[in-house]
Amino acid sequence: MTDIPLADHDLAALVPEWLDWAAAARLLGVTVAKVRTMIRDHELAAAVPSPGAGQQVPADFIQDGFPLKGLPGLLTVLHDGGYDDRECIAWLYLDQELPGRPIDALLENRGAEVKRRAQAMAF
Repeated sequence: MTDIPLADHDLAALVPEWLDWAAAARLLGVTVAKVRTMIRDHELAAAVPSPGAGQQVPADFIQDGFPLKGLPGLLTVLHDGGYDDRECIAWLYLDQELPGRPIDALLENRGAEVKRRAQAMAF
């Protein structure tokens, strides 16, 4: 990992696809207000990927009409450790000491190691 603080990473370069809140709401089958609530409650995370873009959600965070399995618990652990949404997203998409990026482990239903690593990071 680099010495660049998580908050300073270029999220537009790290995350391949973003969804605005309306698109996220359509995929989840909920209202935009519910997406806002899900972000506030750490079921999803959102950030501004590039100047002028507005807050968006990484497309990987929604799978089969639901938040990605393991993501809400992981986001809660990271937020409890003092990380904001932007830092959480950067951490998920950066290469770690895991085999691959944490987002890849979540997508492959290998979230236990990612959550353990996040818990260790938070303390």
